[in-house]
Order: sequence, then structure tokens, then C-alpha cells
Amino acid sequence: MELTHRPVISSTGLFTPSETISNAELVESFNNYVELFNTRNADAISAGEVEALAPSSVEFIEKASGIKARHVMAKDPILDPETMEPRWPERGNDELSILAEIGVLAARQALEKAGRDAKDVDAVLCAASNMQRPYPAMAIEIQQALGIDGFGFDMNVACSSATFGIQTAADYIRAGNARSVLVVSPEITSGHLNWRDRDSHFIFGDVATAVLVEDAAIAPAEHWDILGTKLKTVFSNNIRNNFGFLNRASPETEGTPDKLFVQEGRKVFKEVVPMVAQMIIDEADRLGIEPEGLRRLWLHQANAGMNRLIAHRVLGHEANDDESPTVLDTYGNTSSAGSIIAFHLNSEDLKAGDTGLICSFGAGYSAGTVFVRKAA
Repeated sequence: MELTHRPVISSTGLFTPSETISNAELVESFNNYVELFNTRNADAISAGEVEALAPSSVEFIEKASGIKARHVMAKDPILDPETMEPRWPERGNDELSILAEIGVLAARQALEKAGRDAKDVDAVLCAASNMQRPYPAMAIEIQQALGIDGFGFDMNVACSSATFGIQTAADYIRAGNARSVLVVSPEITSGHLNWRDRDSHFIFGDVATAVLVEDAAIAPAEHWDILGTKLKTVFSNNIRNNFGFLNRASPETEGTPDKLFVQEGRKVFKEVVPMVAQMIIDEADRLGIEPEGLRRLWLHQANAGMNRLIAHRVLGHEANDDESPTVLDTYGNTSSAGSIIAFHLNSEDLKAGDTGLICSFGAGYSAGTVFVRKAA
């Protein structure tokens, strides 16, 4: 079969953990922790040596983010005020790691949906925010578990990892170096979230997605043509996580809050919204696409307010749920997987010829756009 060197999205896959945490459950847990902390530190608080913690509320969370619930891999320990972290038994080196396990589940769904056998896939890119370990690469473990004879590697561009992975896969197709590439984004973000921080403990959820990018010559009849991709990074400290193997060089700070997710939310909002909106408009112009003619925007699911403003700047009007669907309310922020979940759950109803945009943005700053058109 002669290849076209034209990349398409053949299918997507989604793994969703069975356990969920509502805002009401999260607030109850957090406020119990606040009460315990303030009681145990009452003398230091009275002396002005320690600042008392303030309770949270469902109203505060939903106004700040638009999030109402999130899926997690381990609910009970997260809600335990004495733990407030995920917990599960450590697996042996000869067992499939938990991050690879959920990535494999999402990948198998994508393969089945496309009618593709794993032996026909050339590469696996594990594109996610938080890898379980530095090496061996999670992608190679996923590749081995799926039975793919090819290559794999990990890539981390925080919340934009999946779109960066899609462009990388598309470039392999364009160059003729691969016919079929899996971009897998397993996101167990509950592990890097500070569940004791009032301003961020509600943000993240766990999930895994997979995107099968292939040459149009081998794609199933129902697929999405990739019209163009664009990536952008601008360095910023406003979203940061300082956890790493070099932490042991400064053991006195190994347990400080900056070793988990931290952000300056207002600065991120102010700086990222105009950057991403202009990036979308400029790339649409380069591709000869009228931004206001985009049928649907599958935006990164981090904050409802950010998505509302970006969609308005791109479309020229307030977007409705059909034009810019959200999964943020039930999934929370799932980092790189967010825009892929939105696409996976809200794309089958589009008609042949409809054009849409998968877009991510987050720490780095990093942003990625993938313009797609449903095949005729």
C-alpha cells in the first residue's frame, strides 16, 4: 500500500477511574483537616508563630474553577484528614506499573475502535505531566504490554503533552518514518496535588487517554484529517513543580510544598488567555480557516472562565456548550488528557466536512493546537 504521508486521527481511547470525589466530600475532608491543624497548633497560632488555616466551601470551588467532581485512583486515603494523599501497594519490577496499566487500557480502546491490531503500530509516545519514574520509559513499558514491535519514548510538556505528542506523531507520518503511532496520556495527577492547599486541592483528577495517529492510507473510513498543528512555549514560573531526583542534594527542603503542584492562578489566567487565543487565530489564518467558522472547540479543561474567554475571542461570540463542550465539571483538570477527553466524548455527532480544534495550554507556558476536519 502506497502511503500518503498525510496524518489523520483514526481513533481515541479513554480510561476513567471508577471512584469519584464530589466537591461536598472534598470540602468536608479539607475542613476536617483545617480543624485538626488549628486545634493542634492552637498555642502557636495564638502566639502569632503559625497562621491559622481557613476552611473551604463548595461555592468557592465552583466559582473559582467550574469543577464539581473528579475521578481518582484512590479515594479513601485522599479524603482521610490524616493522610490526604493517594495510597496503593508498591508493585514489583516484574509487574505492570499502575501508570502503564491505565495507559494500556486507554490504548486498547483506541486500537479496538479503529480496528487496528497492535502489530500494525510503529511507535508509542507516552505524553503526560507526571511520569511514574525516570526510566525505563513508561512508553516502552506500554509498548511491551501491548505487543508492539517498534519504539517508544516519554515526553513531558505538562498540560500540553498530548497535543505536542500528536504533532510529533503527525511529523513521523509526514516524514514517512511511521504509519501508525499511539499517543498515550496516563495522568495520575492526584499524586502531585497538594490536597492540603485551599487554593488548589480541588483542581486535578485522574484519567488516561490515547490518540491513534496514522497515515490516511491505512486509516478507517471514519477519521479526522489533521489540517495543521502548531506548538508554542514561553518560560514561566507561574505553574511549577520542583519534585525531582536532585531534591536529595538538599534534603532539608525535600518535603516543602514546592515539591508538589504550585501556581499563581491569577497571573496564569491573565497571561495565558490572550497568548492562546492569538495563537489559535494566527494559526487558523495560516491554514486559511475562518476562526468563527470552527464547528467545535475542544479546549484544555483547566478552568471554565479561561475557556469561556478564549472561545469568545476565537469565535467572536459567547460559545455555547455545543461549540465548546466541557468535561471539567465532572473530570476536573486532568492535565494533558483534558482536551482529548472533550474530543473523545464530544465528536461523533459532527458531520463530514466539519472543522474543529483540539487545543491545550498550561505549565511552561506551553500551548498546542491541532486543527482537524471530519473525513467525508
